[in-house]
Formats: sequence, C-alpha cells, structure tokens
Amino acid sequence: MQAKPLVQIKLCGLNGAADVAAANSVSADYVGFVFVQKSPRWVTPARAAPLAAAIAPGTVKVGLVVNPTDADLDDILALVDLDMIQLHGSESPDRVAQVKTRTGLPVMKAVGIAAASDVDKARTFEAVADQLLLDAKPASEEMPGGNGVAFDWRLLDGQEFSVPWMLAGGLDPTNVAHAVRLTSATMVDVSSGIEAAPGQKDPAKIKAFANAARGVAGTASI
Repeated sequence: MQAKPLVQIKLCGLNGAADVAAANSVSADYVGFVFVQKSPRWVTPARAAPLAAAIAPGTVKVGLVVNPTDADLDDILALVDLDMIQLHGSESPDRVAQVKTRTGLPVMKAVGIAAASDVDKARTFEAVADQLLLDAKPASEEMPGGNGVAFDWRLLDGQEFSVPWMLAGGLDPTNVAHAVRLTSATMVDVSSGIEAAPGQKDPAKIKAFANAARGVAGTASI
C-alpha cells in the first residue's frame, strides 16, 4: 500500500527554473505564479508560461491575481496553462462567480483574517468559491499577500467550512507543524517562508517546509 501525506502544500511565488525544480523535487501539491507587478515574486504571462509547462503532472498550477479585469485574465490564460485562479484582492462573491464563468477554471478566494468577523466574511464566499485561502489580513492593499505575517490561528479552532480551505500567512519550516495541529488545516500555503530573500526561493527551505508540513499527522495508507 502506498503512503499518502495528509497535509497538502502550496508553494507560491515561483519565478524561475530553479524554483520549479525545487517544487517538483518535493512533489508540491499546488504551485502559485504571482501576476501582481508590485510583488517581488511577479512574473509576466510570457515568463510564467515555460515555468508552468515544466511543473510536474498532477500538481495544481495556480495563478494569483488581485482585482483583475477581464482583459487581465484573458492575457494570462492566452499564454499560461493554469488549473486554478486565486483571487487575492477585494473581489466580491459576484466577481468570484464571474471569474469562474469567464475562465472556466475553479477559483480559490483569499480572505484576510484578523478577527472572528473575518472568518464570518470568509463564509460569504462558500457558495461561489471552489476553495478558500485564509491568510493574514494585510496592513494595506499594496501587498495583499506574501508578507510573512501570521494571524491568530486560534480563530480557526473548531471552525468548519463547506469547501476545502488552505491556511496561509507567516508559515515557515519552523512553525507549520504547530499551525496545522492548532487549526487542523489539511492544506498549507507558503511564499516568503521558503525564501532566502524577497522573491528568491531557497530549495533547502522548500524541502524543510514540505517535510515539516507532511510529517505532522503521519501518513494514511491507500
């Protein structure tokens, strides 16, 4: 029987061939490409296209966008073979539904968490989003994600959602196991926590993160 990790990992902000190789080496479940120019992890569609093509089969390729226009989405998908769209801005439930219809792809909606009311806000997307990403609420919309800041994970203690959800915000190889135990998350997202410098992924940290996340709950036989 083959052992399967119980915690899935998403490595976000890949922007070079070495990042792709590192993600493939740990069999990442999801990878993310950031189409946000203000981010140090920004990639253009032309740059992302060959990177996405080199991702191992079976890994979900996610395009992260912030309040995209229809033209933005069209430009990205004209070049990049993505499996999912991640909306990381102030998009409404209606806009989530519009993006799903326009792109024909599943949508992950990121919601910033700082208080119990934000958890309630996340629930407003359950009817339209295919997945939720619960991230630390940013201080400003200039950098809505990838800030290396965690929120109070106790806010998720005992919470259940009707769609799959992913934990993000300030995770790294040293704290991801604790975060998973505290929240019972089955999917985790990391970006700055696996970098040597902003936008520069560290293969050793990627391996350490994958091992720490997947080692929390042991394995299940399938």
